[in-house]
Formats: sequence, structure tokens, C-alpha cells
Amino acid sequence: MPNVYIGADHGGFAVKEKIKQHLEDRGYTVTDCGAIALTPDDDYPEFAVAVAQKIAQDPYGRGILLCRSGVGMTIAANKIAGVRAATLHNPEEAAHARSHDDINVAAFPADYLSEAQLFEVLGIFLVTPFSGEERHTRRLQQISEIERR
Repeated sequence: MPNVYIGADHGGFAVKEKIKQHLEDRGYTVTDCGAIALTPDDDYPEFAVAVAQKIAQDPYGRGILLCRSGVGMTIAANKIAGVRAATLHNPEEAAHARSHDDINVAAFPADYLSEAQLFEVLGIFLVTPFSGEERHTRRLQQISEIERR
């Protein structure tokens, strides 16, 4: 099981707390990268970068980000080299993003997914392996080259 790093701003805080418990109950090691308390005027980049930096140091880990739309978190996390973050809305996106793009951070839109939907998509994100197909590996190598420039 991969280590899981989780972060959320005020828009995803309540869901983050439920996800943490859900994952710990299933045997995952979860590191909470904040917010530690509900603060209505906090800013998502702080938490996105905290999770992304953990993933950059733990290439086998998985990151989970939550805010209202998931988009801002995705943008911020992708600024860290080695992070491949995507906003996920459904099981098909999660399976595709893991198997083709080897994403290591999933951002979830707390305003647009029910708890049941979120847990379903999260489960797929955590267990779907990267396909390792040559074309996908080649593309990820191209992205790594862009990061080195």
C-alpha cells in the first residue's frame, strides 16, 4: 500500500477528515499536510504544495487534495517537479489517469461529488496500476524532460 499524503483548504476540510478515517480504517498510512483546522479564509496553494513536495520525495506515494473545484489544487501541485496531478470526477477518469498518465496526485471537487462518489473514485485512484505501455512511458519521459529545462 502506498503512503498517502492528504491536504485540503476550507472547501474540502470536512471531506478530508472523512477520507483520512476511511483510509486509516483500511490500513493506509496517511499523513495530513493541512489544513489542521477549519479556517474559512485559508488559501489552497499552501496545502497543494505541501502534499506535492511529499510526493516528490516519495515516488511511490499518492497525494489527495480537496477544495471546492479541485482545479486550483491541481494547478498548484503540478508546479512541483515529479508531480502528475489531475482533477478527478468519475471512475473512468481515475482509471485512465492512473493507467495512462501515472498520476500520483488526485484532486477532488468537494462541491461536485457526493461522499459515495468520492470514495469510489478515490479507491480506483489508489489501486489502479500504471500500464507501463511504451507510448505512455515515452510521454512521461517527455514531461520529465520539460521539467528539467
